[in-house]
Amino acid sequence: MQLNQRKAAIIGCGFVGSATAFCLMQSGLFSEIVLQDVDKDKAEGEAMDITHGTPFAGRMKIYAGNYNDMMDAAVIIITAGANQKEGETRLDLVKKNKKIFEEIIPEISNRDYEGILLIVSNPVDILTYTAIKISGFEENRVIGSGTVLDSARFRYLLGEHLDVDSRSVQAFIIGEHGDSEIAAWSSVNVSGIPVNDFCEMRGHYDHEEAMKAIADNVKESAYKIIKRKKATYYGIAMSVKRICEVILKDEKAILPVSTMMHGAHGIEDIVLSMPAIVGKNGIETQVPIELNEEEERKLKQSARILKQMIGIKKRGC
Repeated sequence: MQLNQRKAAIIGCGFVGSATAFCLMQSGLFSEIVLQDVDKDKAEGEAMDITHGTPFAGRMKIYAGNYNDMMDAAVIIITAGANQKEGETRLDLVKKNKKIFEEIIPEISNRDYEGILLIVSNPVDILTYTAIKISGFEENRVIGSGTVLDSARFRYLLGEHLDVDSRSVQAFIIGEHGDSEIAAWSSVNVSGIPVNDFCEMRGHYDHEEAMKAIADNVKESAYKIIKRKKATYYGIAMSVKRICEVILKDEKAILPVSTMMHGAHGIEDIVLSMPAIVGKNGIETQVPIELNEEEERKLKQSARILKQMIGIKKRGC
């Protein structure tokens, strides 16, 4: 089937799916968006509500549909899944959402879909791995949103700390999008200037304390937001918009997306969030990132944790 490069589909119309649809409507990237949810009324209601704002944004078709309606979409965005409840372990969440994906992914792969799958549901690295294995699709066109949002938080906090535009900060959170994520300080720079040198330019000399405080703040951001408003959705919606933009415009931008590991850093057969060149065909290649010995150790530990959660026998890390 010929893909419509100006069409997207969103599976799951909860907070994240709905915020993503609204963000994409405003972006002008797409002229058609299909919404799908197990609760069809919810999908229809969201489509109606967002559609009523199109006179302020531009002509666009937004509607509730089914799997057949989305097979010519350039990108299918999956946000469906259960949220972690109080008292529930991360392993419980993995089991529930893997089961949901075991229902969703065959509906797509059995229809010979040829576009990009963008996984947003959590735990995103594990569910991207699950989607790759179930679908049988080429790994380059199954992308997880990874640590794109975490890295944006990292850059924002560094920008605030240094009183500089965060767009001038180059910084990545890598590994798991979750509790074992790593702030890759070894590669952080501000317009090419190593971060510690730039800090001293701005009058900051207690590097270790500042680095720990900023990294902890990034890791705890989602928990802080959830405590206050029960869910996070605007930041991830803007992250999804950015990933879609990079794909549709073939920007070949470097983003820390969820991608399969094949030996880099001694890690194999697990999906981690790592810098990669992203374009119209999805992931082109991973990008080497400079890590110190401690960061390497933490990255391998992150991979081991994910493998344990998904039930993969130890291999490659």
